[in-house]
Amino acid sequence: MQVILLERVAKLGQMGAVVDVKPGYARNFLLPQGKALSASKANIAAFEEQKAQLEARNLETKAEAQELADKLEGQQFIVIRSASDAGSLYGSVTTRDAAEAATEAGFSVDRKQVVLEPIKDLGLHAVTVVLHPEVEAKIELNVARSVEEAELQASGKSIQELAAEEEAAAEFEIAELFDDIGAASSDDDDRDGPAADRASGDQEDTTGTA
Repeated sequence: MQVILLERVAKLGQMGAVVDVKPGYARNFLLPQGKALSASKANIAAFEEQKAQLEARNLETKAEAQELADKLEGQQFIVIRSASDAGSLYGSVTTRDAAEAATEAGFSVDRKQVVLEPIKDLGLHAVTVVLHPEVEAKIELNVARSVEEAELQASGKSIQELAAEEEAAAEFEIAELFDDIGAASSDDDDRDGPAADRASGDQEDTTGTA
């Protein structure tokens, strides 16, 4: 099926290009989204008449998108989720979650603008936001089990490193506990030793006197 593009479409072409696409792609995406028209003679003629207006509108929306992209680029957003000790999420983080995280932080982002595969692990994940056919921004989702864990991940520590540190800390606490118990036992022995010796000596003196 041939269509005429009303805006730039990735992997298809620029505004005004007449391209061949699969009928389903045209009917389910390009036409209802207003990104293209069927390439009939009437539609091509209508496009040529409106081309200047369409290009002007495209430049305007592109400028607005670029302004938002400049603010959004490089931003990191925290998403709190439950996960196993190994870092696997109980569920996944989707385009909706990414859009909501950005919107809550004050950025106007729609889930349809977010490009990502469902995230299923804790950590830092790069995400693309398509704000305009010619404008994109890269953001990062910090997926963690708590704000504190997110802050540690943001500092460059992976979930594996955090787990190793927690395990080492637990082992250190156990070792200190055993050291304290050993020291207490040694103190008891020291206290009992001289007392027992004195008691024994006193008993010998009494026996000798008798």
